[in-house]
Amino acid sequence: MEPHEIKQKLGSGLLSFPVTHFDAEGRFAADSYKQHVEWLSGFDAPVLFAAGGTGEFFSLRPDEIPAIVSAAKEAAGDTAIVSGCGYGTEIAIQIAQSAEKAGAEGILLLPHYLIDAPQEGLFEHVKRVCQSVGIGVMVYNRDNSILQADTLARLCDTCPNLVGFKDGSGDIGLVRQVTAKMGDRLTYLGGMPTAELFAEAYLGAGFTTYSSAVFNFVPGLAVEFYKHLRAGERADCERILNDFFYPFMAIRNRRKGYAVAAIKAGVRLQGFKAGKVRAPLSDLTSEEEAMLQALIGKYQRKQAA
Repeated sequence: MEPHEIKQKLGSGLLSFPVTHFDAEGRFAADSYKQHVEWLSGFDAPVLFAAGGTGEFFSLRPDEIPAIVSAAKEAAGDTAIVSGCGYGTEIAIQIAQSAEKAGAEGILLLPHYLIDAPQEGLFEHVKRVCQSVGIGVMVYNRDNSILQADTLARLCDTCPNLVGFKDGSGDIGLVRQVTAKMGDRLTYLGGMPTAELFAEAYLGAGFTTYSSAVFNFVPGLAVEFYKHLRAGERADCERILNDFFYPFMAIRNRRKGYAVAAIKAGVRLQGFKAGKVRAPLSDLTSEEEAMLQALIGKYQRKQAA
């Protein structure tokens, strides 16, 4: 798929990151993962991100990523697959190239490892990853990897296959400067944890889509919220926020790392053998998992009524 094609798909609807499934020994569980991806691809999401943030990219070995991408491609049908990518520049290049060979239609470049870096260093990092592959690349502005608008503009001039900008910083002033400066050169993706909580603000800043973590286990609800958002139906958005997302946020906020662990618990509660999270994360307690089950059940009863 050409970079301009994945750019178009990224901007055409709701996006999500399937969790990576592990077996009892902590190994990648391809069969269960493919069943989950196949289920998700039946809903209205034009792109799924394999081995991304909710997919525990940070706990995967680089040599595991091609198999995960390949499995996602096999199960996703017509849904495009973008692979997570990151760490230092040399490792990121290796991951990007291996994901491209495995069939990924694009790369999401997550923040580099640990250290802060100057804008010139970030420019060189993103440029080298972009130039190492022929597929489209999205950058993820978050934590220690914050591209300023002028740096991003230079990258857009230098790297034709840089097609997307995802933001998890929450700095609306910066993201509005980016969208004003770059216009339609890029597709803009909201990337805050539980992105629905911030979706209205990001829509106002020029972001037409976002990646929904809860799509992993309540895809129908995620799509419903997205449609209300794009239609400007604010009362419906507020109803879903109050009924589901704020109670989910209360569970998610009980411990660090639950932005991933709570999603994986939700997938297990929907009947998929997703396994546990890998260290350094920890799973929900039995009490917290019961709270999440009750929340999912409440939503499913409303859907059935």
